[in-house]
Amino acid sequence: MSKVIVLGSLNVDTILRIKQFPSPGETVQAYEKTSAAGGKGANQAVAAARAGAETNFIGQIGNDGAGKFMLKSLEADNIDGSYVSTSQSVGTGTANIMLNENGQNCILVYGGANQTLTVNDVKKAEPVIKDSDFIVAQFETPQNTAVAAFKIAKSYGVTTVLNPAPAPNEPIDPDLLRLTDLIIPNELESASITGIEITDEGSMITTANKFITMGINNLIITIGDKGAFYSTKKNHDLVPAFKVRAVDTTAAGDTFIGALVSQLKPDFSNIQSAINFAQHASSLTVQHLGAQPSIPHLDDILKTENVK
Repeated sequence: MSKVIVLGSLNVDTILRIKQFPSPGETVQAYEKTSAAGGKGANQAVAAARAGAETNFIGQIGNDGAGKFMLKSLEADNIDGSYVSTSQSVGTGTANIMLNENGQNCILVYGGANQTLTVNDVKKAEPVIKDSDFIVAQFETPQNTAVAAFKIAKSYGVTTVLNPAPAPNEPIDPDLLRLTDLIIPNELESASITGIEITDEGSMITTANKFITMGINNLIITIGDKGAFYSTKKNHDLVPAFKVRAVDTTAAGDTFIGALVSQLKPDFSNIQSAINFAQHASSLTVQHLGAQPSIPHLDDILKTENVK
């Protein structure tokens, strides 16, 4: 069983179901409203834990009911939240998700306490970072906290995984890229970082070589219903996706990443089978509504893992 620590965001999601996305200036009616635990970091941690990984979390909440709700949601999945700090000045992060009838979403995120996480908060987690197999970070917390966490991880030989999402508006710290063992963007995030549009396998290989010049030797690009492309020092390939009817794509990518690190070996020797497992977990997520409520457990994944 992998030991995973996630540095990331904790958001309370509000999901509004609508027939179609509004045009600028247009008002549309939502026919259903629900709330659930979310945040890219929390989603990835839940996915890892439900897929069998021993999981810890580094993050920050506000001193409010939403923060208490997020802590309880971590505890419900046996995720250790000992290194989740509490801001006394900023509220817990939130996300408002518009979901149309085709299962596609638009998301507005308020970072809140996620954005006031500090390097000192991260350094307190050194005892658990050093005992992990993987540390995972995204861009819903400050980049300098990811740099600090990855420096600690690398000093102990812990494998670092960066999900550069959402695509940053500011340049990525070159130190963070050099400290990253495996980067997992989707095709749009990849293009925003490298300037290379993903159109075919040739462009994926070119992208992998571009990331190598940035200091990252291992890459997975998730390409929606087409699957996932991976490249390591030893091999590259496109692993096809499972074909399902999507109801809600929220947390699909987060499920992929959490499930992946629950199975992946730190030397990436089983990367293709780990991707296949992760894509199956993600295919189950998109068939249900909500972020964390839709993330599958290990038993559910194993039941139909070989059915595409």
